[in-house]
Amino acid sequence: MGNTFCLFCGCVDQANIGVVESWGRFQKLAQPGFHFFNPFAGECLAGVLSTRISSLDVRIETKTKDNVFVQLLCSIQYRVIKENADDAFYELQNPKEQIQAYVFDVVRAHVPRMTLDELFEQKGDVAQAVLEELEKVMGAYGYNIEHILMVDIIPDPSVRRAMNEINAAQRLQLASVYKGEAEKILQVKKAEAEAEAKYLGGVGVARQRQAITDGLRENILNFSHKVEGTSAKEVMDLIMITQYFDTIKDLGNSSKNTTVFIPHGPGHVRDIGDQIRNGMMEAASSQINEE
Repeated sequence: MGNTFCLFCGCVDQANIGVVESWGRFQKLAQPGFHFFNPFAGECLAGVLSTRISSLDVRIETKTKDNVFVQLLCSIQYRVIKENADDAFYELQNPKEQIQAYVFDVVRAHVPRMTLDELFEQKGDVAQAVLEELEKVMGAYGYNIEHILMVDIIPDPSVRRAMNEINAAQRLQLASVYKGEAEKILQVKKAEAEAEAKYLGGVGVARQRQAITDGLRENILNFSHKVEGTSAKEVMDLIMITQYFDTIKDLGNSSKNTTVFIPHGPGHVRDIGDQIRNGMMEAASSQINEE
């Protein structure tokens, strides 16, 4: 702020510029510091302008090309040009109203040519257009436009809700795709695991049967050599009957609540032996016929 002492001297604060008049006519600019004035020559400190950057927020309501009403919040940063401070002091009475009027004019000329999506994507272009117009106009009045920021674009509430719903639907669709892919991968991996388990189970069963076959062969040979007059066929029948009883034992010890009725009597053991023997003979006969 400028201070005047006894009309003979004055002080201009830092980041300010003083305007000195002589008999009501502009004479010179006073830089920050202490100054003497000659009252007999009509000199006086007419006023002081700040050279700091000032900020002006302007809210503009307009309509886009696709008939969506939006509010744009612009932040304009400007300052007085020190060398042209006299123009700023004398030519323009209310710089904020002047800046606001030009911002309204430029924004409302550009935004109606753009859709809402284009406005969001090209808001920097709108800010640049406002900057160029203001620099051209306000420079003649001693003001420099430092920056213009398009702070916010606010569509109508109903449009915002619709945009959020569209975005949510797109994200849900994308999530469904990813979920389906994940389930597909799980099913494939599960099938591969089941196939591998069955393969390994088959290998285990084959090895188990091979071991059983080797054991039966060894038992038959040992029994035939130790008990005279016993043929390998008789020993095989005895082993098959023994395995039959082992199977019945396993069924009885099973934890499942299933009842299996098996005919059993004094002559049933002989019938079982005959059935096993006849089955083996029929299998051997069928193999011979095929050959």
